[in-house]
Amino acid sequence: MKRKLIAAIGVAGMMAGLAACGDSETASNAKPEDRKENLTVWLMVDAQSTWPELVKDVNAQFKKKYPNVKVNVQYQGWADKAKKLDTALGGDKFPDVVELGNTETMQYILNGALAEIDPKKYENSDTWIQGLTDTCTFEGKQYCVPYYAGARVAVYNQEMLKKATGSDALPETEDAFLKAMDKVSKEYGEKDKRYSSLYLPGRYWYAAMSYVAAYGGQIAEYDEGSKEWKGMLSSPESQKGIQHFVDLVKKYNKADLTKDEQDHANVMANEKAGVIYGNGWEAGSVVDGKNNGNAKLEGKIATAGMPGPEGKALPSFIGGSDLGIVEKSKAKDLAEEWVSLFTNEKSMEVLASKNILPNNTKQLEPLKEKPETAAVANAVPDAWFTPIAPGWTSIEKEEVLKNMLLQIIKGDSVEKAAKAADAKIDELINKG
Repeated sequence: MKRKLIAAIGVAGMMAGLAACGDSETASNAKPEDRKENLTVWLMVDAQSTWPELVKDVNAQFKKKYPNVKVNVQYQGWADKAKKLDTALGGDKFPDVVELGNTETMQYILNGALAEIDPKKYENSDTWIQGLTDTCTFEGKQYCVPYYAGARVAVYNQEMLKKATGSDALPETEDAFLKAMDKVSKEYGEKDKRYSSLYLPGRYWYAAMSYVAAYGGQIAEYDEGSKEWKGMLSSPESQKGIQHFVDLVKKYNKADLTKDEQDHANVMANEKAGVIYGNGWEAGSVVDGKNNGNAKLEGKIATAGMPGPEGKALPSFIGGSDLGIVEKSKAKDLAEEWVSLFTNEKSMEVLASKNILPNNTKQLEPLKEKPETAAVANAVPDAWFTPIAPGWTSIEKEEVLKNMLLQIIKGDSVEKAAKAADAKIDELINKG
């Protein structure tokens, strides 16, 4: 299947892309000091707030080689980045390099928006985290570079746990963990009926699918015979995982069961939750007084691997970001070199020093022993991801899963809701 160009790019966009290839080849033959292009880089605000010195250092290295090339780094917010990018790609003012969340990459690969990359040109590519590499790969070709990784873990209030159980260490098995949650519920829930010892929102599909993975289920699988994907949420294994998740929601969530996870860090910041299942960085959000967090909880919030069913850790969704080079760029070689500098071993050391998971297993390894990062670093190697399928690129996919969970919360059987979700998945996932 060839990559498809969306209407936003159109015929004019394709012609611009073809012209860009010729311009780039011509320019790349010039001496570095003679290059005078502009290079526009879109990074998310995380880089601006947490590792601005890395951006500054890479730009300085780049300028030393290309003194007359102007690098324009523009920081984007997650809420409106996709809409802005789609608009930019349809016009003539678009970035040369763009950061994408790993759930966004397939959409832009299939749209023809990203240029193919050669992994051999990037340091540590032989040890890139496989889960991130997979999100950049389609039909054996790679279209983006892994930037950093993330995973979901238990984020918990040590003070509350210790007061209720006598220990501030999160139990490692689910049986022991749920017994601890019962004690926390009794300690705090009797005084506050809206308090949740374990706050799992009912429409939190990432968490629900982690329980599905724990029981050996999956969202969908590819059938070699029909050459199509097939929804697998109604399989016995998947249903068992969904039921387990819903049971936990109904027992421990004392707030609105129909919400998703978007504000669960704020729920913890307001001391309405003892434990949430979130991204490792959300522990910082809980105590960030400048952004709706609670600075009084500083030093009281910790992370640990989330205990899962059958004595094992709960499988985590592989999160993170990738960097793509826009197909229409007139300076692909410069974009490639900037990305190479920004993702090399030296740059990854900067991220690791800030407890951000690097893009490769070599530099990830020491973080598995570091107290601040052990939980999330150890969750990455065995993490799961959504189907790498052409039709699984729309926001509709999340709505299918969220709606399935909502129907179960409202009273439908797991079997009925899962079968309905499978039918919708079959329709969406194979239409590409």
